[in-house]
Order: sequence, then C-alpha cells, then structure tokens
Amino acid sequence: MSERYSRQERFAPIGREGQAQLKQKNVFIVGAGALGSANAEMLVRAGVGKITIIDRDYIEWSNLGRQQLYIEEDANSLRTKASAAEERLRAINSDIEIRGLAREFDAENAEELLKGVDFLIDGTDNFQTRFIINDITAKLKVPWVYGGCLKSYGLVLPVVPGKTPCLQCLINHIPQEGGTCDTVGIIGPAVQMTAAYQTSECLKYLTGHAMCEELIYVDVWSREYSSINVSKLLDPECPSCSREPVFPYMRKEKGLKTAMLCGRNTVQVRPDQLSALSLSELSSHLAPVTEKVKENGELLTFHVENVRFVVFKDGRTLIHGTEDVQEAKKLYQRYIGA
Repeated sequence: MSERYSRQERFAPIGREGQAQLKQKNVFIVGAGALGSANAEMLVRAGVGKITIIDRDYIEWSNLGRQQLYIEEDANSLRTKASAAEERLRAINSDIEIRGLAREFDAENAEELLKGVDFLIDGTDNFQTRFIINDITAKLKVPWVYGGCLKSYGLVLPVVPGKTPCLQCLINHIPQEGGTCDTVGIIGPAVQMTAAYQTSECLKYLTGHAMCEELIYVDVWSREYSSINVSKLLDPECPSCSREPVFPYMRKEKGLKTAMLCGRNTVQVRPDQLSALSLSELSSHLAPVTEKVKENGELLTFHVENVRFVVFKDGRTLIHGTEDVQEAKKLYQRYIGA
C-alpha cells in the first residue's frame, strides 16, 4: 500500500505532505451520474479520506455510455446509482471511507449533510439543485466547484464563499440553454474533460493551493477553449453571498413536493416527510391493481394507467409518462398514499 500514491506524491505541488492532507479531507459529491461518477473515481484513486456521493435516481441503459461506474447488470436490475457507486468505489480503494446516499439533496437536508465537509463537487444536471448548493455552501462557507456539460462542451467554475463570486452572482454569464442530455445528447469526452477540471480544482484546494478564479469553457469536438476572469463580478447585493444574504433557494415547501426531470417526460413526487417505506408491503398492496410489479430491495417499479412508477424506500416516486404535475400528484395519492 505504501506505493499506492507514489506517482501522485512525485508530483511536486502535492508531494507527501499534500497526500497526507488528502487523507484527512472530506468531500461531498452531489449527483452520481456522469460528472459525479468521474469525479468520484478520480478522488477515490487520489486517496481523499472520506467521500460521500448522493443521488436520487436509478441506473438506466441510457446511462451506460457516459456514467463510468456502472455496468449492464446495474441497468438490468434497476439499482440505485448511490448504492452501485458506493460498491464500485469501495472496490477501487478499500483504504478510505465511502458513503452512497440514495436520497435527494434539497433545502431540508442540505445543512445537515454538509456538516464537517471540506469541499463539495457539483455533479447535478439541473439548476434548481445547483442553486440550493450555491446557497448552502455560501451559508456554511464550504468551497465548491460547479460543473456542467452538454453535447461536446463543458463549463467549470470554482467558488470560494466570501472570496469569489457565487453562481447567483454570475447567473447572467452562465448559459442555461433549454436542451438536456436527453434532448440534444452528450459525448463521453465532454464529461471526462469537465470532470478533469473539477477534480483538479478540488485537489488544489485540498492540498493548500489557490483555485482559479475563472469560468472555464471547453469544447472537445471543435477544440475550443475560453475562460472569463470572474474575480471582479462579485455582486455586493447578491441574495446568496452578500453581507446580508437571504438564501432564496433554502426555503422549505410543505405538502407533496414535485420536480420535473428535464427531458425525460417524468415527474418526481415526494411526501412532506420522508420516512422508511416497506416495499414488500407496497408490492402486496398493489397486487390487485397490476401484475407488473418488480422489487429489488432498493426500489419498486410497476405499470398502471399508461405510466410507470419507480418507488424508492424513502417514499420518493418517479412517475414516467407524464409532465403534468397535478396528474402526477393524483396518481401518487391514488397508488402510494398521501
């Protein structure tokens, strides 16, 4: 094991001292999809002492082209990304602490989850979650790195609360085009390039080096690269990171909560209070309604009324086949409960 990190230690900016520092660090990754998978694997191989990766979704065949931690059996058995990621990461490096959470990262649990965290990596695919990340990291003074990729390009922005502009400060400088991976596609090299920049900035910070203060854009297909120095774009009246922040994305909702999954014709519905749900009992309850019920210990799926339900153990449910939020709520109440 003494040779495990020897090549990394020979890289002068890290060295043995930096490697020892990495062993003591705690990194939190939001999203176990393409970017989350790539960042997690690199950080695990780098020897970061503790890594938590959280994701609300499960593995589908369309993920396998770019989400490197998963295999065909995961898609066949509908495993949650968090559990499969934890298993693979443990197999890569048994010397560190790894935790996978099959949960949603939201305004209700964000503060509790980030206690003791040294750095956060954005591996999400939607700006709603990113702005929750932006608010909670500003509140807790946790540095993080934004990453987004689509088609053949990627964007990266390191954020140090109290020092650099946050995502809200730069909202007018970051493209938020309407396309998603599901609608306009993406290629693996764009994921790997984006993740490489994210992981590099993370390793810099964890070993005592300054991160860059630029918004980086890279297109691996057209070989384009550009960067914007954002150091002067800090907004003194920013609602998230100014001296008197209001953290607009940390407001908690009441009742059934819904979220659209972009480009997937899917609505997520979750109860007001998440709690352990007996999937086997739900399976028995659904038996008179449909014969198409499958349960694997992590989640339960069934088809009814021309839609497909995917129910997680905490009660969260993905309803595939509709983009109508009100319809999704009614279906949830009808088959899962209020």
